[in-house]
Amino acid sequence: MHLPPFKLERYFAKYEFTTEFLLCSSDCESMSIADLLAIEPDAAEKFQQTWLGYTESQGSPSLRKEICNLYETIQPEDILVHSGAGEAIYLFMYAAFQKGDHVIVHSPGYQSLAEVARAAGCDVSPWMAREENGWALDLDELRHLMRTNTKAIIINTPHNPTGCLMSREDFLAVNRFAQGNNLLLFSDEVYRESEYDPATRLPAACDLGEYAVSLGVTSKTYGLAGLRIGWIATKNKKIYQNMAALKDYTTICNSAPSEFLAEVAMRNRKKLAERNLTIIKNNLVVIDELFTRNSHLFSWVRPQAGSMGFPRLLKGDVEEFCDTLVKEAGVLLLPGSAYDDSRNHFRLGLGRKNLPQAVERLEGFLAR
Repeated sequence: MHLPPFKLERYFAKYEFTTEFLLCSSDCESMSIADLLAIEPDAAEKFQQTWLGYTESQGSPSLRKEICNLYETIQPEDILVHSGAGEAIYLFMYAAFQKGDHVIVHSPGYQSLAEVARAAGCDVSPWMAREENGWALDLDELRHLMRTNTKAIIINTPHNPTGCLMSREDFLAVNRFAQGNNLLLFSDEVYRESEYDPATRLPAACDLGEYAVSLGVTSKTYGLAGLRIGWIATKNKKIYQNMAALKDYTTICNSAPSEFLAEVAMRNRKKLAERNLTIIKNNLVVIDELFTRNSHLFSWVRPQAGSMGFPRLLKGDVEEFCDTLVKEAGVLLLPGSAYDDSRNHFRLGLGRKNLPQAVERLEGFLAR
């Protein structure tokens, strides 16, 4: 097995904890343990009584029961809890694929969704989302990417980094295509429940059939990245059992305090999501005004969901721009090269309260 450096994470490792303004964060505004516990009257006292022994490998029954409320047909025994979404992605790839399998992956995208499949011996074909199409995927292209050894389609909606939300028609068509061709569908849904218009929310893929695996996490929409709690939801018992067996070689089980706090969060997830959506929508007004004032420098397809967008720098080199900005102004943007993008895009985070201050600092830099 060989995994190349994770470009996004290596870039963040240089700057994330030493830079004043992170204007490219993928997660939403977080909170303290005290603030989370204050949501429920007796949560703080119960947290003090949390037993610090080993936890159930598949996740605590009460946490899995709360996670089920995200879905329509999923039961606790269909939920496998992991240490963040990253572990779930990793274990899925090794549970599902063998050397020589072919996988179709939504691109540009989070690096591990393609790279871990390659490390497992798969041949990976990118299914490209293109800016000129509003970052939508072309279903005709999916048909042309199919091979006799294709094993799975991997999608991410709402999408990192563009904020594109697949249309219901296209999403259902992809599901029908996967089912009709006996393919697995791995659906990265970590930004679900962050749609700007709730009426556009898509079904969870796992609710549509045994061929699908849905990925969720507390980090993004709910702003609780420090809990390191993610999960998969699936009715596919073979995939579930294979992943559960592999988990014995990674984390074995999850942190008991994190599982308790995640249970509180999931029980109150609508309140957390509404809080962060308010922040995102307020920040979108600020960004719209920024791009209007600087239309000669930036363009973008406005996102429909999630806590980020993928604007394009119209003048100069985006790598140089981001490097100079962070060093001279203390504002971090993520160049699109972290997603193998070569068209001068950068990731812009929308989920942090201090975005207006970061934009003020950015415009001061632009003025200089």
